[in-house]
Amino acid sequence: MKTVTAVVVGAGHAGLAMSHHLARHGIDHVILERGEVANAWRRQRWDSLRLLTPNWQTRLPGQIYTGPEPEGFMGMAELIAFLDDYARGLSAPLHTGTEVISVRQAEDGYRVMTDRGEWRCRAVVIATGACQRAAVPALAADLPPWIASLTPLDYRNPDQLAPGGVLVVGASATGVQLADELQRSGRPVTLAVGEHLRLPRRYRSRDIQWWLEHAGLLDQRFDEVEDLIRARRQPSPQLLGSTEPLDLDLNALSERGVRLVGRLVGLAGTRLQFSGSLAVHCQAADLKLVRLLDNLDDWASAHGWHDSLPVPERPAPTRVPQRPCLGLDLAAGEIKTVLWATGFRPDYRWLEVPVFDDRGRLLHHGGVVAPGLYAMGLPFMRRRKSGAIHGADDDARELSAHLAACLARARHRHGSFA
Repeated sequence: MKTVTAVVVGAGHAGLAMSHHLARHGIDHVILERGEVANAWRRQRWDSLRLLTPNWQTRLPGQIYTGPEPEGFMGMAELIAFLDDYARGLSAPLHTGTEVISVRQAEDGYRVMTDRGEWRCRAVVIATGACQRAAVPALAADLPPWIASLTPLDYRNPDQLAPGGVLVVGASATGVQLADELQRSGRPVTLAVGEHLRLPRRYRSRDIQWWLEHAGLLDQRFDEVEDLIRARRQPSPQLLGSTEPLDLDLNALSERGVRLVGRLVGLAGTRLQFSGSLAVHCQAADLKLVRLLDNLDDWASAHGWHDSLPVPERPAPTRVPQRPCLGLDLAAGEIKTVLWATGFRPDYRWLEVPVFDDRGRLLHHGGVVAPGLYAMGLPFMRRRKSGAIHGADDDARELSAHLAACLARARHRHGSFA
């Protein structure tokens, strides 16, 4: 058995950022990673994926992008190299190929059992990410056996799919990107659309992330919103990171031949059933977009940017079929593959501590889970930007300071953790 003050579980961007700040507080710790640094980016992403945030926004504590394309978007190879380089500069021991089997409470801390031995520690940081498992509806198990069914964690490129039509379920960032890629590959694509968030890639000649960052929207704190649960469940915006800044909304997909249908609500025998609420969801997304752009224009006027930027414009409303398809018989042979872009969830099966609600969701207050137990990298954990790479710095700074203060109080109390 080995002892250390803190164990960080996960060597993605969130765990690496936390390690940086723990070291600044002089807190001895180790990082445990089941695979390699940036393991999920290496093993569970499709080939053409690029970050949704521009390169200038890809930063970690003490490291920023210094390459020649600040307005570009990193592909997976570039991002992995960025994180590898960052990890090499950390002072803490990094144990790759080490899977955490269980974390349990112990006297004055925690026991962390791995497939390579046991650690005793005062604190644990959960930095395993929010996208470890695909959230797939129960009806997926009832699809006919001749229909291929896969998730974005399994998908790599169009060549792995059988010829024929594809139903992509879900129209957030993942769904629209995969629908676009598959349509461009020559396959007919149907996209099932529910609640979604529409954003332009650029607005008034600036990337939308420039607006969100400078206007302070990404720094909105978790204790400043009325409905935090809803804010944390907000779908990822319909954005594309590409070599050229392009919009990827439902209008763009329709123009390329993607068929839009409503939310998938059922399966009766071989017949898929779609909601008739397609127009309602699209109108709601359009309304939210206009409201956001109005607020950004107000901010630009109040902060002296208005006259130096192009005049405001509004995107066209989302065009939907007058009579959208409400049902599709899989026995007809049109659809050969269903791709479930229906979201993701974290995997905490190894966390044997009573810190979950009745739906299995991790309970935390801005990343503070329990005494000595912290989370990192979750959506809207402490700020609206918490789930993004550039959001890890502020969160890790504050949570590491919280831990340092707890350890100082514990020392003052002669070893009892508070």
